[in-house]
Amino acid sequence: MPNPDQNPNPADPYDALLLVSFGGPEKPEDVVPFLENVTRGRGIPRERLEVVGEHYFLFGGRSPINDQNQALIAAVEQELAAHDIDLPIYWGNRNWAPYLADTVEQMAADGVRRALCLVTSAYSSWSSCRQYLDNLEAAVAAVPEGLTAPRLDKIRAYYDHPGFVAANVDGVLTALADLPDDVRDGARLVFVTHSIPTTMADASGPTGGAYVAQHLEVAGIVADQVAAATGVTRAHELVYCSRSGSPHTPWLEPDVNDRLEELAGEGVAAVVLIPVGFVSDHMEVVYDLDTEALATAERLGIPARRAASAGTHPAFVAGVRELILERAAAERAGTPGPCDSCPAGCCLGDRA
Repeated sequence: MPNPDQNPNPADPYDALLLVSFGGPEKPEDVVPFLENVTRGRGIPRERLEVVGEHYFLFGGRSPINDQNQALIAAVEQELAAHDIDLPIYWGNRNWAPYLADTVEQMAADGVRRALCLVTSAYSSWSSCRQYLDNLEAAVAAVPEGLTAPRLDKIRAYYDHPGFVAANVDGVLTALADLPDDVRDGARLVFVTHSIPTTMADASGPTGGAYVAQHLEVAGIVADQVAAATGVTRAHELVYCSRSGSPHTPWLEPDVNDRLEELAGEGVAAVVLIPVGFVSDHMEVVYDLDTEALATAERLGIPARRAASAGTHPAFVAGVRELILERAAAERAGTPGPCDSCPAGCCLGDRA
């Protein structure tokens, strides 16, 4: 007789996975309309958006994020198939096609009843978590009459998942190996993430301060594992990039370029820039780090390398599968974790 405890579908109760991301322009004429979507309601003049758009025009007006999302979907599809998990994957963006509302409508038309959502942000804050929950709720509400909207559950903040950690550790080890022998052991590990307003950071998580605390936690884990792998303990720290908004609004600091200036003055032998705040090498990485920060380091005479982000690293892709099964098992047991259903007051605060 079959064992009733052996579930034939390890992803049950989910019948689809939805990748939820920020979106990005595909061609030069998309850039300003895309930025208008991103900044809608903030009263930023078109002239200012055209200045900001220069970052995209340096790369042909095309953001790398869409190609990276497609690559991640393909890798996760292969990973699920290799483990006999039948879970179709959909993709919807906040700010550019494929738009989230269109994708959720398609899911409803396809008969999807309950889907698990993977957001391409691993941390807790209004912009990296709560806003996506609001986007998902709005997409469900927009499903036309006559279709049954699917129930959408978001995968927890996964910054500390071993697969995400392992991918970042490998990126650091590869970057260190590429540094000159005489400076490798003295390299400073500089973990980088997206700056946000300090009020948003203070309000992140159920009790506040989660955004910075989570980054510091994973930076410490990665640094410890790198030390174990190399036999060298290196100093590490957290810095920020991609500040935007009013200059009168306090944002998290120090900026990566400002900190490089200070490190040069301190005589640091070399640096490895680690984009731990980003899942893939999208615009904040290829412009803010690869273009600006590495140019700053070169001007200062500091040997510098940039570590790869998690991207489609096999450990991270396997980690996505594990996160799916983790949540599915918790739902079947009726024991979802504290980050699986966000409380009403979690990750609110300044939305600049």
